[in-house]
Amino acid sequence: MVDIFASDRLQKVFPAFKLFIEQELLPEEKKLLSLPFYEATKILDIKRNKARELGLWAPYLPESEGCMGLTMLEFAQVSEQMATTPFGHYVFNCQAPDIGNIELLHKHASAVLQEQFLKPLMKGEIRSCFSMTEPEFAGSNPVQMGTMAKIEGNEWVIDGHKWFTTAADGASFAVVMAVTHPDAPPYERASMIIVPTDTPGFNLVRNIPIMGEAGEGHHSHAEIRYTNCRVPLTNLVGKAGTGFQLAQERLGPGRIHHCMRWIGICERAFDLMCRRAAERDMGDGSKLGSKQTIQNWIAESRAEINAARYMVLHTAMQLDKQGAKAVRNEISTIKFFVADILQKVLDRAIQTHGALGLTEDTPLSFWYRHERGARIYDGPDEVHKSALARSILKKYVVNP
Repeated sequence: MVDIFASDRLQKVFPAFKLFIEQELLPEEKKLLSLPFYEATKILDIKRNKARELGLWAPYLPESEGCMGLTMLEFAQVSEQMATTPFGHYVFNCQAPDIGNIELLHKHASAVLQEQFLKPLMKGEIRSCFSMTEPEFAGSNPVQMGTMAKIEGNEWVIDGHKWFTTAADGASFAVVMAVTHPDAPPYERASMIIVPTDTPGFNLVRNIPIMGEAGEGHHSHAEIRYTNCRVPLTNLVGKAGTGFQLAQERLGPGRIHHCMRWIGICERAFDLMCRRAAERDMGDGSKLGSKQTIQNWIAESRAEINAARYMVLHTAMQLDKQGAKAVRNEISTIKFFVADILQKVLDRAIQTHGALGLTEDTPLSFWYRHERGARIYDGPDEVHKSALARSILKKYVVNP
C-alpha cells in the first residue's frame, strides 16, 4: 500500500486482505500448485466461503450489493496484494475474466440477464468466459472478425470459431463478440451476446496447451466452435452494434487490473529472489547475493517495480476522476511497460534460483508459463506502443 495513494478506507481494509493471504493461502500454496484445478477447488471453496464471511468478497462491487465499493485506485492496491499468490484473486471472486464480465453486465445487461447470469456470478456460484479472439484473424486488429450472429425469428444464430477463451472449461456462459451488422462502419459491426455453455452448438473443442500445459477449469484457455448456436434476442448485452465500444470500456479498467496483478507477482518474485540470494551458499564461504550480477538484478528490479506501481496507481486515480477514455494513452503506456517488467523480474528470479526456479517447488515456473502472454493478450506490446506514439505525434502536427 502506497501512503500517498491510500484513502482512509483502504488503510482500514488493506490489512485484512494481507492477513488473510498470509494465513489462509500462502501456507496452502505449494499443495494447491501441485493439484489439478478441480481438485484445488475443494480447498479453495473453503477459503472462498471464509472470505465471504469476513466481508472481503468482491471488494470492487458497490456497497448496495453488500460489498466494499472500492474505487479503482483502492482496488488496484488490494489487487496487488491478492496477486502475491496465484490463487488470491480467485478466492476473493476478483479473477479474470469474471471480474470484467461482472462489471460489464452490472452496467449494461438487462434486468432479466442480470437476474439470470450476473447475480449468481457475483455470488461465485458460477463462472463465465469472454469469447472474442479468433485464430483466423490477427487479434491486434479487432475489426477483423469472422464470427457472425444473424437474426432468425426471435433468436440470434451464431456461427464462428474462437480461441483463447479463458476459463471456458466449466464456465456457465460466454460473452461472445460477433458481427451482427456486417454492412455498418467497422467499429459498429459487432455486438456482445450471452451464450450459455450448455446451448446446442456451443462446442468446446479443447483446452489449448500453453507451453505444454492445457490446464483445466479456471486455469485454462479454450478453443470453441459455434455452430448454428441459437440464443434469444434478449441475450444481447447493451445495444446492437456497440460491441467494440463495450469491449474498450471493459478492457480499459481490465488493463489496470492486469497491471496491478503483475506488480503483485513481481513483488513476490522479488522477495523470493532476494531470499535466495541471501541464503544460497556458493560453497566458498560466500552467498549468491555477494555476486555483482545478482546485486544488479536486485537493484534494477526494485527500481522498475516501484516505477511501475506509481505509474499504474496514477493512471487508476485519473481513471476514477475522468473515466477510461480520458486516460487511454496512460492505459496503453502501463500495459506494455508493466508487462515487460513482469517478464524481466520473473526471468531474473528464476535465474537466481537456478534449477530450483524451473520446478514447481516455487510459484515462479507457474507464473512464467501463465504470464508470458502478458505481452500479447489485451493488445500486444507493439500495438500499444504504436497507438501511443501516434497520439503523441499528433501534438507535433506530424502525419506518421
